Amino acid sequence: MPPSGPYGPQSGPNVPPGGPYRPQNGPNVSSGGPYGPQSGPNVPPGGQAPGAVGQGSGPHAPQTLAFAPATEPSIRKSRPAWLLPSLAALVVVLIAATGVGAFYLSGSDSPVNPSPTAGGGTEAAGKSAVGAAAKGPDVCGMLPKEEVDRLVPEATISKSSRAGDISIDFTCNWINRRISFGEFRRDREIDVRISQFKGDGSKTGRSVAQNMFEVEYGSAEYGATATPSPTAGEKNYQSAITDIQGVGDGAFAQYTWHRDKMLWYAFGTAHARVGDMMIKVRFQAGQQRKDAQILSSDTVQAITEENAIREVSKLVAYFAKGVAGWQKSNPGVLAKPEASSDVTISPTPRATPTPTELAAFPAECAAMSETAVRLVPKATTRARGTVVGSDNQLECRWLNRELSGGPGVTKIRSALITVHRFTNRAGEADEAGARAYYASELGGSKSTANTSLGGIVFGKLTELDTFGDQAHRLFTQIRQGETFASSGTVVMREGSLVIQVDYSGHQRPEGAQPNSREVKFMSEKEALEGANTLASAYLRVLRDQPAGS
Repeated sequence: MPPSGPYGPQSGPNVPPGGPYRPQNGPNVSSGGPYGPQSGPNVPPGGQAPGAVGQGSGPHAPQTLAFAPATEPSIRKSRPAWLLPSLAALVVVLIAATGVGAFYLSGSDSPVNPSPTAGGGTEAAGKSAVGAAAKGPDVCGMLPKEEVDRLVPEATISKSSRAGDISIDFTCNWINRRISFGEFRRDREIDVRISQFKGDGSKTGRSVAQNMFEVEYGSAEYGATATPSPTAGEKNYQSAITDIQGVGDGAFAQYTWHRDKMLWYAFGTAHARVGDMMIKVRFQAGQQRKDAQILSSDTVQAITEENAIREVSKLVAYFAKGVAGWQKSNPGVLAKPEASSDVTISPTPRATPTPTELAAFPAECAAMSETAVRLVPKATTRARGTVVGSDNQLECRWLNRELSGGPGVTKIRSALITVHRFTNRAGEADEAGARAYYASELGGSKSTANTSLGGIVFGKLTELDTFGDQAHRLFTQIRQGETFASSGTVVMREGSLVIQVDYSGHQRPEGAQPNSREVKFMSEKEALEGANTLASAYLRVLRDQPAGS
């Protein structure tokens, strides 16, 4: 399982790292709510997470967040070959792992916690007549779209069905591990399995399903009280069982929390039986700051017990209702797996806007041209603009591909300024949007610093206090395709603006191809000093502008 995380601070002596998220209004939240503290007797051990804030605060506190993810531009524009970006978003590493459970056959046909609204299913269903079969239940269709959008926005959906020796299984999975929410990146997953059990000798399918339910119930009870010996640095917790009333022929929920050196996650699980069918639902949720290093547990937070139990209890009710409806329409028969057993539906990709070349060089860029031309003599200029959601982007470039580097030497030099101006729905400056974007850029740079990949070598990341409100720089060398060059990059935030400065280039023997083996990179010193000079020049222009311009 990937790292996930609690939302907000917790209280109490035996809390898991991090904190909970709680609904905004009422017990059945449709649009999410802020995250607040949790208390109660069934709270896992482990103390507060590094970076979690509240009672017992740490250095990385999430703000009070809404449960539904905020809209934020996530589309990056393409860059010209000679204008190297910070490459912060070049490498995205996603880790997914799944738990494996086992079923055992035992017990009787009596319900563990029967409800007055037991689902359908007949004794004959377990002894279905040869050849009697019906199209299987549509598991993915049982969950309302508004619930999917609330819990796992822009989810990739996967479904499968297959017949086994003792059951016919139907599954659906909704997953999105990179949900942008302000300065955080969220991780959400709903996984559902519905199993219809076959009869076994004198046992009906309903009886077998009841046996399975009892085994799961007993296993959950054991997990809540067992005290296994964890490995060094590992912590585990399983909550007491919560019986869910009014769902199928019996239902319960449980919370699981895990922490080790690499993984930090938590989830809620719910089981239900409806006639000869068993339902298992798992909901996992977490978040991590965008400026945290990928593949680390830094600032990771996982869903809390209160919220996990609430969500899976609500989810399993939808599927129990759907199963009961399917059984009513198909009494006494076994479900038939689909011919195509595995199907994945990805969200529709967002269109990438095409930058528009501007007829006139913008005044803010022209005002710093004297500095840029010292670094890129006899430069050809170009300006482009584009809008991505609330991000109004401006790009100014100075380029010379045939600059003399002395007798028999040709140089390329490029200076690029990219400005991201963030506004809210009212058209006002949106500093929070800029902070979120900058955090994402910094997190990407942290993850690639001092690494190499596919012909790209990333240097040391240095955070700076000399430019704007926040800033960092990185040196990069690239030998890939037609682009052989090095680049010094400074990314800085000034209020509601995020500015990226790239100073790039190389030198080669006259007449040699730009991607020849004879290319020599511009030195790190020259690249970073050039980027610093350009960043200082742009900030001077920015601060000299009249207020409100």
